Amino acid sequence: MNLQQRIVLLNRLGEYILENNETWQNAKEKAYLQNPWFIPEFIETATNNIARHFLQTAPLTAWATQYQVPTENAHPKNVGLIMAGNIPLVGFHDFLCVFISGHQQTIKPSSKDDVLIKHLVQQLHTWDEATRALIGFADMLKGCDAYIATGSNNSARYFEYYFSKYPHIIRRNRTSVAILTGNETMEDLARLADDVYLYFGLGCRNVTKLYVPDQYDFVPLLEAFKKYNYLADHHKYKHNYDYILAVLILNRQYYMTNQSIILHESKALFSPISQLNFEYYTHLQQVEEELANDNDVQCIAGNNHVPFGTTQQPSLTDYADGIDVMKFLLGF
Repeated sequence: MNLQQRIVLLNRLGEYILENNETWQNAKEKAYLQNPWFIPEFIETATNNIARHFLQTAPLTAWATQYQVPTENAHPKNVGLIMAGNIPLVGFHDFLCVFISGHQQTIKPSSKDDVLIKHLVQQLHTWDEATRALIGFADMLKGCDAYIATGSNNSARYFEYYFSKYPHIIRRNRTSVAILTGNETMEDLARLADDVYLYFGLGCRNVTKLYVPDQYDFVPLLEAFKKYNYLADHHKYKHNYDYILAVLILNRQYYMTNQSIILHESKALFSPISQLNFEYYTHLQQVEEELANDNDVQCIAGNNHVPFGTTQQPSLTDYADGIDVMKFLLGF
């Protein structure tokens, strides 16, 4: 299967997602029933973003041209993919990179997110039998030539041990932040709400901490964030909210809330579900310099950074952890 054939198939897959026929709707419903965190709205957002930003002929062709991907891969390797399951199809970009590069891949999906990726791969198998030789699934990865594994900081240590003899990319916990100046419009703050609330804040590109100037007025922000107050009706999210709120009250710690998220002053970058940390700053440049060198930060939202509302809309060249996966795949 040559490069052009692979691009044609991927474009067709994007069209399939956007057509939203009954078969695809059933697959999405099954994914939600398997994982209650994958509410229909968030599955729709994730899959539509993939279709519109990843699975279009023109950007795929330009991407492949940028890396000088050969028409035929003369020496394909088998790449093992260990996918995370924190948000719908979070491992799709790795799958896409391997497929475009012409390598074979063996996927170990997360038990929390195996319905959607298996369904989409089955569509590729149905449309072109040649893809069966390129894409497979396994409960345990053995005998691969290279590995790309995504997991927690704890699991990453095991991955490093098991895959140390092979070319590999190992990803750990990361999160995203936003820098506010106090001059944001209500529209800006409403878009920031998407960065915070989408996928219940479980993605590495979700904003889990705000940096705000001294004397910042939180009232407009809390008001803008009310667009997601309906998430408080989600039982798992509400359980987290109630627990965090109880802990803060018992410890007599200061907090602010709009009934769907809890703002808490903290130095920590990572925050639990339903909590958003914040920290005051005096010198903007100092904050930006510190964050630029922090390996725990995936992306920064704000003026002169990733635009508000787009942290969960990465392009083909927005690689997780800043590691160029295409360069890695074309280097062996």
